[in-house]
Amino acid sequence: MHFDAYCTVLAGGIGRRFWPASTPDRPKQFLPLAGPTPLLDETLARAAGLVGAGRVRVLASGHLVRLMRPALEGSGIRALVEPRARGTGPALVWAASEIEREDPGAVMISLHADHRIAPEAALRDTLESAVEAARAGYLCCVGVRPDRPETGFGYVEVGREMPSGAREVRRFVEKPDPGTAREYVESGRFLWNSGIFVWRAADLLAAARAHASELAAGWAALEDGNAGEFFARAGATAIDVCVMERADRVATVEASFAWDDLGVWSALPRVQASDDAGNVVTGSARLLDAADNVVWTEARRATVIGVSGLVIVEANGEVLVMPREETAALDAHLRRLEAEEPPPGQPP
Repeated sequence: MHFDAYCTVLAGGIGRRFWPASTPDRPKQFLPLAGPTPLLDETLARAAGLVGAGRVRVLASGHLVRLMRPALEGSGIRALVEPRARGTGPALVWAASEIEREDPGAVMISLHADHRIAPEAALRDTLESAVEAARAGYLCCVGVRPDRPETGFGYVEVGREMPSGAREVRRFVEKPDPGTAREYVESGRFLWNSGIFVWRAADLLAAARAHASELAAGWAALEDGNAGEFFARAGATAIDVCVMERADRVATVEASFAWDDLGVWSALPRVQASDDAGNVVTGSARLLDAADNVVWTEARRATVIGVSGLVIVEANGEVLVMPREETAALDAHLRRLEAEEPPPGQPP
């Protein structure tokens, strides 16, 4: 049984913290990080199961949509091609305007293409409450009960419970420091913001018009259906910042499913099986006196001896070796290296 709703799948971005396996021509969502199937394929199947393939809209750049063509052809899933990257704020507001134009009053579920969610039945149960809250006029986010003081996620503080089972949101907090994150977990009042949203498209548009000052310069173009002009004029911003943190009627439903945004290499042990020494291996590798390593190989076999707590990745002609605890900073490290590289033809 499908929800009477539309589903948008945010599929932009590269996922630089999964370099060298993730590249502009094979971004993170195209990788089989949580199992044998690429994350994008899992998400598209999940979305189609929720609302029917004909009501799924994938949001991505033209380049990424071309890469997705094998997954989209014959599926009935449509792509909305973002004219330029401006973040989730402009992307989801534009998608809401397209859906509202096509089906006034429609409910819209927003998923990310690179999340791990299991089991599917529990996602459906959670979304039933979220859809009910959305039909009551709330902008709803799905929250996840934290099991560790994670500093890489946003948090929501929950308030009173409503008849739908959703709870009012008191405030959003972005990526707290370790001490604050620990306090949030111990208090029991905070959930992780999963980035899964449910709302009526018209309600999102009304809230964005009232609160998202970053989008004001492009609003007339949006109403005219001119996506190119809207994206050219809209400021880059996240939907959490420009709408959810500022709107009045915001609710959250606690997830009854397991969730992970798989943001860094060190997340793989949470979603993949490990050997008796805590090593997680994708590809070909042999290990001796090695523990708690993440090993990913594509064209070569890795031999790992006498080391612990490393990420070792061989892909696309590159090899990465770094401590597991440093993987959250991989993008920053890559930017430093790129800044220090001499131009082509110039000696180092």
